[in-house]
Amino acid sequence: MKQVDCDMMDILLTLVFSAPLLVIMIYPAMKIADFISDRYNINQTLDDKLTIIITIILSLIGGVMLNFL
Repeated sequence: MKQVDCDMMDILLTLVFSAPLLVIMIYPAMKIADFISDRYNINQTLDDKLTIIITIILSLIGGVMLNFL
């Protein structure tokens, strides 16, 4: 039972660390999405969705790195 609590605490801390990174990671996500849209010629709506997805992924990666490194 104690191991489950520790795992839940790790997940919670990762999400807490990821929340402020959402604001910080918007600019790199926009640059990555613009690069992809220029390279593969995608439309604006897909570019906006791609920006949001990349922002969330980058902030989760940053939260994991802050939590475990």
